[in-house]
Amino acid sequence: KIRSDNPVICVKGGHRISGNEQEPLDIKGLKEALRPVSRSVSAFAVSGFFSVRNPSHELAAKAIIREMTGLPVTCGHELTTNLDAPRRAVTTLLNARLIPLIHHLIRSVEQVLAAFSIHAPLMIVKGDGTLISSKGALDVPIETILSGPAASVVGARYLTGLKDALVIDMGGTTSDMAVVKGGSVKVTKEGTIVGDFQPMFESMD
Repeated sequence: KIRSDNPVICVKGGHRISGNEQEPLDIKGLKEALRPVSRSVSAFAVSGFFSVRNPSHELAAKAIIREMTGLPVTCGHELTTNLDAPRRAVTTLLNARLIPLIHHLIRSVEQVLAAFSIHAPLMIVKGDGTLISSKGALDVPIETILSGPAASVVGARYLTGLKDALVIDMGGTTSDMAVVKGGSVKVTKEGTIVGDFQPMFESMD
């Protein structure tokens, strides 16, 4: 089944909560459905039933998609171990949509660094304030959402040396606040609301 306005391919397969196969992956159906959409998209998201219990179908689909299209593929089980299938699918979709954007951003930064003969590792701030290599960020760009406010909190903590503080990051369109207590910032495990969605990734609260 394919929607032309936002290509979605649904094929038989998936697993039960036990991790046992629900039904075999429809490889033929997947290959047939890929052909008409492979030139109109820039990345793919793959999310299967209970893939966190058994990722074999997602991995098989990923291998087929990469072989046929050469495009980036994100699998749901790679991003979260949560069983909430709809939210896991949304998280996977958002990550796939961000891949072309972060590829362009990182490549542009690398070109500037090279132009100025700066030979240093390029690290990207994640939404929880930790760092990830630029290579790692290319695969999981969703983890960089809210990285701006997170970087401000980490920077404020370092510059002031304060263990307890209220940090306000004022940007061009938003102001974000975070509480530093005991030298650390609360991280939300439920996921930050992005527009109408609440994808599954950790970020500063």
